[in-house]
Amino acid sequence: MDNNRLSSTEISALWTTYMNDCASVCFLKHFMNVLQDAEIRPIVQDALNIGESHIQTIRSLFQQEQFPLPKAFSDEDLHLSAPPLFTDLYALGHVYGMSRIGLISYGSMYSTLARKDVLDFYAKALQQSAELYQNAVNLMQSKGVYDRPPKIPYPESVAFVEKASYMSGWLGEQRPLNALELTEIFFNIERNYFGLLLLTGFLQVTQDEHIKKYLMKGKHLAEKQIKTFNTLLLNEDLLGTVPVAMEVTASTTSPFSDKLMLFTVNVLQSTAISTLGHSIAVCTRKDLSAQLAKFMAEVLAYGDDGLSLMIEREWLEQPPQAPNRRKLMQV
Repeated sequence: MDNNRLSSTEISALWTTYMNDCASVCFLKHFMNVLQDAEIRPIVQDALNIGESHIQTIRSLFQQEQFPLPKAFSDEDLHLSAPPLFTDLYALGHVYGMSRIGLISYGSMYSTLARKDVLDFYAKALQQSAELYQNAVNLMQSKGVYDRPPKIPYPESVAFVEKASYMSGWLGEQRPLNALELTEIFFNIERNYFGLLLLTGFLQVTQDEHIKKYLMKGKHLAEKQIKTFNTLLLNEDLLGTVPVAMEVTASTTSPFSDKLMLFTVNVLQSTAISTLGHSIAVCTRKDLSAQLAKFMAEVLAYGDDGLSLMIEREWLEQPPQAPNRRKLMQV
């Protein structure tokens, strides 16, 4: 047996990255085709260059391994003649959001790998995402469109929890939200606002009524989470987080295929599950943990609806899987 063959975790990482980057490149090509802002264009171009380099590296590696290349997405899923669906500021926000997702997913993938060439690829991908994220944050701040998380006073001294009521949140006096919980609330609002804008754009351009109904359900779910988390902040006498608008245009001409739009929503839904799971793990106030768990159940159900739609249309590309030994043994 060749011990240098790709392991299942390495196949999983490379296959997922290839699919996601092929989809991302379509969005970035659309942005580059319509962008007017001279400060935003270079950072979107950097993101596009990184995505295309990832695709080329993985394609070469798969060919070397005689591994079938995923169909994924290509210019067939992109209509470059379409007018802008999003504003220039949204394109910047898109790079910011996707680089954050890259930092999380590449870090997680890196911790499962062993083969040197694959490790080297993800080490570089992590560095690229970090630089892209930093550049996006810096530009957003200079343009006044980066929404800062809530600020709290520095503690005067070290303190330890003295009562089990620290975890309560149902009845009686509630403790204030701690810094870990405020972080989770802020980024859950930001994530949902990003998804809300994306879904709004998709709703304007899809003509498929079944897909439109699915996207509308996602839009309502994102709005519900934003409202709930903002109410939590307001109840703590903290300012609610209202991100600076990075609007959708009035275009009703789609730059993207329905297949690409559904795939993108599915990727964001998967990210939401991971984010909510992390939030539940670090939040100790029971009312907040319960609300997060409720949202996770709703997002899981929403994701099932999306997968069903993709399967019905034969758009869901199957990840590589282990052989069915029982079938092979005919037992």
